[in-house]
Amino acid sequence: MERGVRNEELGMRVPLPLAGAPAAFGSALRAPTSALVDTFGRRHNNLRVSVTDRCNLRCTYCMPEDVTFRDKSELLTFEELAAVVRVAAKLGVNKVRLTGGEPLMRKELHKLVRMLVAVPGIEDIGLTTNGVLLAEHARELFAAGLRRLNVSLDTLDEGRFFALARRAGLPQVLEGLAEAKRAGFAPIKVNAVAVRGFIEHDAVPLARYCRDHGFELRFIEYMPIGAEPWERDKCVPPSELLATVARAVGALVPANGDPSNPALEFAYADGRGTVGVIASVSRPFCRSCNRLRLTADGKLRNCLFALNETDVKGLLRPAVREADLADALRATVWAKWEGHEINAASFVKPDRTMHTIGG
Repeated sequence: MERGVRNEELGMRVPLPLAGAPAAFGSALRAPTSALVDTFGRRHNNLRVSVTDRCNLRCTYCMPEDVTFRDKSELLTFEELAAVVRVAAKLGVNKVRLTGGEPLMRKELHKLVRMLVAVPGIEDIGLTTNGVLLAEHARELFAAGLRRLNVSLDTLDEGRFFALARRAGLPQVLEGLAEAKRAGFAPIKVNAVAVRGFIEHDAVPLARYCRDHGFELRFIEYMPIGAEPWERDKCVPPSELLATVARAVGALVPANGDPSNPALEFAYADGRGTVGVIASVSRPFCRSCNRLRLTADGKLRNCLFALNETDVKGLLRPAVREADLADALRATVWAKWEGHEINAASFVKPDRTMHTIGG
């Protein structure tokens, strides 16, 4: 089956870029403006940059237990990653989020942060981490200019933490959050993947913990992106999560937020904290998606669930070809499909798992 995006003006499907073939980006796929706009009019200003596929956990919803990580020589250097960001910034990207794997396993990550802070046009740099190494690196990252953190934390129970992550580490994550707060990070968001069988026990303790410590809690629906077979009945509806928190912790009211934000945002009625829900399965936000991704090994992806990607490593080595890289970015976005089709019979699970894409 051909996968592509529907262009209503042309009355045809525009095919996705071919993997590993920047030269295939001819004029037929090139966006009509210098901005990163797709055929549905979505303007892309948010770039997710994976810096490594390595991780010190083995979360069941993300990656396999046994995995062979890429050699460092296969990964983009900090200079190459910064070059992509510089070109993307000229095309309207002003937000960058560093991801992994676990990004803090990439040595001297603060040096990359300093490079990105200096890029003209970049206004917001964030980091998504599992928090295990955060206490060690929080202050040097803050000194480098990083200000926003998303920390993955699914439970406050050590037994359930091990069952989900297949590794120990809860005390280190909690210390990392405390150290990040002391260092001055704000906001700090705590991301909890809502998996049936776990979240029923953990939603309320996590909500109380985040409310007490001034962190923003966000529940993320369990998605078909891990190594194990996806079980839809493990998804927990946002209404159930919000009702549980409201009954046990405090009344919630809708909060005004950025329309491009994937989370449904709610605030406690007494003003002490917020709770968000990212419902990629039950309430897809594809219509307002403004994100594209760069993997650690140099592949551009226009959707987390994309089946095609474009290798731009050859546009960075031995020297950066900025014009060609700009064309590749525009064409990747221009070819973006309407949505991920998780709820359609035609949905195909990507070959890559989350740790090799970047969250």
